[in-house]
Amino acid sequence: MKKYNFNAGPSILPPVVIKQTAEACLDFDGIGLSLMEISHRSAEFKPVMEKAEALMKELLEIPEGYHVLFLGGGASTQFYTIPYNLLEHKAAYLNTGTWAKKAMKEAKLFGEVVEVASSAADGYTYIPKDYKVPADADYFHITSNNTIFGTEMRYDPDSPVDIVADMSSDILSRPVDVSKYSIIYGGAQKNLSMAGVTFVIVKDSALGHVSRQIPTMVDYRTHIDKGSMFNTPPVVPVYTAMKTLEWIKGEGGVKEMERRAKERATLLYDAIDSSRIFRGTVKAEDRSYMNVCFVMQEGYEELEKPFLEFATSRGMVGVKGHRSVGGFRASLYNAQPLEGVKALIETMQDFEKAH
Repeated sequence: MKKYNFNAGPSILPPVVIKQTAEACLDFDGIGLSLMEISHRSAEFKPVMEKAEALMKELLEIPEGYHVLFLGGGASTQFYTIPYNLLEHKAAYLNTGTWAKKAMKEAKLFGEVVEVASSAADGYTYIPKDYKVPADADYFHITSNNTIFGTEMRYDPDSPVDIVADMSSDILSRPVDVSKYSIIYGGAQKNLSMAGVTFVIVKDSALGHVSRQIPTMVDYRTHIDKGSMFNTPPVVPVYTAMKTLEWIKGEGGVKEMERRAKERATLLYDAIDSSRIFRGTVKAEDRSYMNVCFVMQEGYEELEKPFLEFATSRGMVGVKGHRSVGGFRASLYNAQPLEGVKALIETMQDFEKAH
């Protein structure tokens, strides 16, 4: 039976990338050693790191004055690393979900945090629009895509100060004006690589302005100076990221990824909106192209478990909603084929006919 991966993360990867990574783990580039056992400082691996950085810069059109880092620790480590490096007096945060709230919690350890707006009272079902970012803030933090609740900012907001963005789950799915940002970061296991590596795009001029002493490992300048190799990087996930970036470029780049994302999401949202037993959970203008969240219509709640069982029997993997909200979630990252979305829609329609 054909299976379709809708997991939110770790999530789907292009089949060719999985194959290339598996082959490299057996014999990397024909050298007779596994990618898992070679030195990160070897002549064989150094070009991998360099190419991954170069491809990120090319695909996102990153201007001069920025560095791309590939680090361990996950996006959650960046929740405190960012204020450690940037927060001197005050930072502004937009609260759009669980991960934004966790980032705010860590930042409060380093200085004043202003919550400019929040959609918490309404279950994070929309992205707040009417807010003011303090002009004296050190930075403005956003979470561009909220995997748990299914909202997304498919635009670069205006701000009187540089923006910091957690783009864990929508990086490389649309063009981004990087010049508006001090830092763009994210865990790679949703739209770029396997779990284990974190990407950080950092503006050089944003660093070096805090008065506190920064520990070596959380000072971005440490990793910039050593090309992400101050300590041993997550070698295999970096390789997978490099191969995924190659795949994106070969498929037509970020603009093509955006076109596909819109096509996939529109198809699924249309099916949800026309259903008698399913309904979306997010205001239409803020619906995520990456994580489509939906639930049973009122009166059909008892069908949630049977639908999950039916979907599983049809090869739909990972459509259960996050444990904190329930319902369903279909993650439509760059590697998700249109075929998978159509298969899910057919599954939903067949279940509806039977009930």
